[in-house]
Amino acid sequence: MKAIRRLTVRPVLPDPLRPLSDLARNLRWSWHPETRDLFQSVDPECWTASGRDPVRLLGTVPPARLAELAEDRRFLRRLTAVADDLDHYMSGDRWYQAQSGRLPAAVAYFSPEFGITAALPQYSGGLGILAGDHLKAASDLGVPLVGVGLLYRHGYFRQSLSRDGWQQEHYPVLDPHELPLAPLKETDGTSAHVALALPGGRELRARVWLAQVGRVPLLLLDSDVEENDPGERGVTDRLYGGGSEHRLLQEMLLGIGGVRAVRTYCRLTGHAAPEVFHTNEGHAGFLGLERIAELCDEGLEFGAALEAVRAGTVFTTHTPVPAGIDRFDRELVGRHFGPDSELPRIDVERVLRLGMETYPGGEPNLFNMAVMGLRLAQRANGVSLLHGGVSRGMFAGLWPGFDAEEVPITSVTNGVHAPTWVAPEMFRLGARQIGVQRAEDALAVGGSDRWDSVADIPDQDIWELRRTLRAQLVEEVRERLRASWRQRGAGTAELGWIDDALDPDVLTIGFARRVPSYKRLTLMLRDRDRLMELLLHPERPIQIVVAGKAHPADDGGKRLVQELVRFADDPRVRHRIVFLPDYGMAMAQKLYPGCDIWLNNPLRPLEACGTSGMKAALNGCLNLSVLDGWWDEWYQPDFGWAIPTADGAGTDPDRRDAIEANALYDLLEQRITPRFYERGASGLPDRWLEMVRRTLSLLGPKVLAGRMVREYVERLYAPAAEAHRAMDPDSARGLAEWKARVRAAWPGVSVDHVETSAATAAELGATLALRVRVRLGDLAPEDVEVQAVSGRVDSEDRITDAAKVPLKPVGGPDLEGRWVYEGPLALDRTGPFGYTVRVLPAHRLLASGVETGLVAVPSGDLVEAAGLLMR
Repeated sequence: MKAIRRLTVRPVLPDPLRPLSDLARNLRWSWHPETRDLFQSVDPECWTASGRDPVRLLGTVPPARLAELAEDRRFLRRLTAVADDLDHYMSGDRWYQAQSGRLPAAVAYFSPEFGITAALPQYSGGLGILAGDHLKAASDLGVPLVGVGLLYRHGYFRQSLSRDGWQQEHYPVLDPHELPLAPLKETDGTSAHVALALPGGRELRARVWLAQVGRVPLLLLDSDVEENDPGERGVTDRLYGGGSEHRLLQEMLLGIGGVRAVRTYCRLTGHAAPEVFHTNEGHAGFLGLERIAELCDEGLEFGAALEAVRAGTVFTTHTPVPAGIDRFDRELVGRHFGPDSELPRIDVERVLRLGMETYPGGEPNLFNMAVMGLRLAQRANGVSLLHGGVSRGMFAGLWPGFDAEEVPITSVTNGVHAPTWVAPEMFRLGARQIGVQRAEDALAVGGSDRWDSVADIPDQDIWELRRTLRAQLVEEVRERLRASWRQRGAGTAELGWIDDALDPDVLTIGFARRVPSYKRLTLMLRDRDRLMELLLHPERPIQIVVAGKAHPADDGGKRLVQELVRFADDPRVRHRIVFLPDYGMAMAQKLYPGCDIWLNNPLRPLEACGTSGMKAALNGCLNLSVLDGWWDEWYQPDFGWAIPTADGAGTDPDRRDAIEANALYDLLEQRITPRFYERGASGLPDRWLEMVRRTLSLLGPKVLAGRMVREYVERLYAPAAEAHRAMDPDSARGLAEWKARVRAAWPGVSVDHVETSAATAAELGATLALRVRVRLGDLAPEDVEVQAVSGRVDSEDRITDAAKVPLKPVGGPDLEGRWVYEGPLALDRTGPFGYTVRVLPAHRLLASGVETGLVAVPSGDLVEAAGLLMR
C-alpha cells in the first residue's frame, strides 16, 4: 500500500543531548571533522546508512541509544567541547573583523545553485560547488555574507545507466523537513513568504527556508506552497529544467523574490542590510530591478535609482560562450513586467532596454541576462585571468569605441574550500608538522605564498599516504561499481570481476565533470588500441576512473557517456577503466584524494576556470590538463603537465581532436608513467614525490577559496561599498543628470588637432611635448579627461600595453569653441612606438572613464596627417 501523505516524525532528544540538534542544523559539520566524528560515534551503523547526514541520523537513532548517550559522561564532554567550539566559531572575531577601513556591513550573494554538502542536493556542477565554497570561505573569514538561492524540490537529477550504457534520470522528491533547513518565521510564528505578481492578476508565492552555513545564512525560496496554483507550485521543481517561461519565472523569483527575502530576513533577525549585492552569473540579474523599484518607491527617479543600484552591485560571469547565457524573447519578458504584472511602476521599455542586445552582432529581439547583469553592475569579473580576457572580448559590444583590453571586466580566479575537499588523512599529515590550529588557518584563511613546512614531511610518509588514499578510492569504486551493475540488471554471478577492479599500486587517473561536448569526455578514446596498451602495459599500467552527468536534454552528451561506458564494459579493460554514475559531492570527496593524475582536456578557451583540478592538487594529485582556465594561469612543470593544443582558427575540429589526443598519449607514455614507476635509491619514486611536494607547497596556497574571497573583499566588495555610500539620493540624481547631459552633448565632442614638439632623437628616455585642440561642444573641461595613449605598436599600428597620461587644459575656448590641452609624452620603451589622444567623460562617481562607453578620438584624416610616431 502506498501512503497518501508523507511526514517526518522527529525524535525528542534528551536534554543533555539538545546541542546535537544545533550542531546538525549548522552545515559547518560538512567541513569540520570533529563534529562529523562526534555524530559518527552516536551510532556508526546509522551514520553510514544515513549517508553521513546528521539530520537523517538523528531521525533514525533508536531512543534507547539516545538515552544511553545522555548518561555517557565521556560523550557529553565531547559534545560540550564541540558545541563550545561552534559557539566560538560563530561569535569570535575572524580575518574580516581585523581589517582596517570601512568594509561592507553585509554582502548579499545570489546564485541559482549552491553545493554545500551532498545532504543538501541543490547543485548541478561547478557553478554551484563554487557558490558553496564561496559561502564556506566567507564564513571562515568572518565576511558578513547572506546567500540567496532557490530550493528545488527535486534538486538536480540522479543518474543511473541502462544495460546498454544509456544515461537515465531520476528525480527523487526532497522533503525540506528532512533536510538541514529551518523555515524562516515571522514574529507571530507563521512561515515567512515572499510574493511576485504574475500576468492576469495571479500571484507566485514562495516560502523562505534558512540553511545555516557556518556564520553565513543561506535563504532558499520554495514555490511548492498550498497558496499557489499547480503551475506556480512547480516553478522551483527542478534545477535547470523546463522551458523558457519556466526558467524566466525561476530567475524572477531568484532575483526579485530573493531581494524581498533578504529584506524580510534582516527585518526579522536584525542582520545588517547588505551594502553590496553580488550576482553570481546572470540568472539572478533581476535583483537589480527590484532594488531600483525600492528606490523609486522612496522618491528617486528611474535614472538616479539605476546609478545608486549600479554603485553597490558586483556581477560575476562564468561562461566563455554566448550559448551558455540565458536569453529570453523580448515579448515574454515584456509580458511579465509592467502595470498588470511585476514592478508595475517601472516602464516596461526601461526594463527591456537593460537586457536587449542593442549592439553590433547582437540579436535585438533577445533579452540577455548577462547583458542585464553587466548594465546593472558597476563592477564585473570573470573567474580566471584567461576567462577575464575572453569575457572582455565577448562583451566588447557594450563598450563601442574601446579595445577589448579596456572593457571594464576584471578577473578573480576561483578557488576551492580546502577544509571541504582535503582528505582528513592529508590534513592530519600537515597538522603533525605545524599543529592543528595553524593547519586549519592555512587551509581556511590562507595568506601565505607558500607552505614551506611541506618540505619537512618525509618522502616515505607522503608516499604511504598517497597509497592509502588510492586504496580507499579502489574500495569506493568497487562498492559503487557493484551498485551500478545491479541497477543495470546484472546478477551476483556476473560481478565476481569487480573484486579485482583497479589496483591500489597502479597509477590512477581521474576525470569527472559535467558532459557538454567541449569538455571532451571521450578524447581519451580517440585511439582505442593505444589507450588499451596504456591500460594493460605489463610494467607501467594506468587505470582511469571516470564520472560525469550529461544534461537531461543533451542527447549528444548522453551518447558520449554511452560511448565511454561501452568501452569500460569491455572485459579486456574493465578492471582498468571504470565509469561511475551519479557523480556528486560525496563521490568527489573520495575521488580527488585517491587519484595520482587529474585529467582535463576541454577545447581551449572554453573552460572558464574549472576547479576540480584544484581540489585534486590540494590532496597531492598532479594535473594533466589543456592550458585553459586556472591551469593556463598557474601551470608550472613542477605541478604537472600541459597538453599541447591545436586551437588555431584554421584547424579542423576533427583534426584538432586527433592532434591533442596524440599529445595526451605521448605525455602518458613518455613522461608520466616512467616518472611514476621509476624508483630512486630509496626505493621510492623520488622525482614524482618532488612534484607532489611542490604542488602542495607552491600551488596549494593559490587555489584556496579563502584567497578568492579575500580578493573579492579587497578588490570588489570594499570599492562597491564605498561607491554605494557615496551614492546618496542627491549624488545619484546628479550623476544620472550628468550622464544624460554628457550623452546628449557627446556628438559635439571631437579631437581637432594634435601636434608634438620636434624630437632631436627618438631615444629611450626622451620626452615630447603634446599639444591638442579639442571641441567640447556644450561640455566643460571638468566633464572630460583628455588622455595621451602610447605604447608599442604591432604590424597594423595597434597600440599594445598602452600607457595613459591625462593632459591638462591650458587655454580656451577660442572663437571656434576649441580648448587646448598639453602634456608630456615619454618615450619609455624601445622598438616600434605610437601614440594617439582621446577624450573620455570624467566624473568622480564613475568607476572608470570607460564606464559610459563614450569616447572621442582623432578622425581618420587627422591620423593620416599626423602619421605614426617613431615607427
